[in-house]
Amino acid sequence: MLHHLVVVVAQEPIGGFLAAAQEPNTAELARWLRDIFGPLFLAIVSVVAIFFLFTREITRFAQFIILAIAIAVIFYVPNIIETTAVAIARALGVA
Repeated sequence: MLHHLVVVVAQEPIGGFLAAAQEPNTAELARWLRDIFGPLFLAIVSVVAIFFLFTREITRFAQFIILAIAIAVIFYVPNIIETTAVAIARALGVA
């Protein structure tokens, strides 16, 4: 009888004990990180790009923009790494 009462009490959400055992919400964490680091990333890219333009280093500017676009795609497009890896594995005949 006591064991039955303990199990029933453990299944009810009291305080925050059951909430700690649930899976974390990683989608919200990813959205929050994008909201914080997205504008920061764009500001840094803008400052560095303007610096390259004012110093008339067009080759470095082009290289930097291509790298910034690649990083932005990885950062802003969810699951791009997983999708790319699966596509490469299928193209090689591994999966």
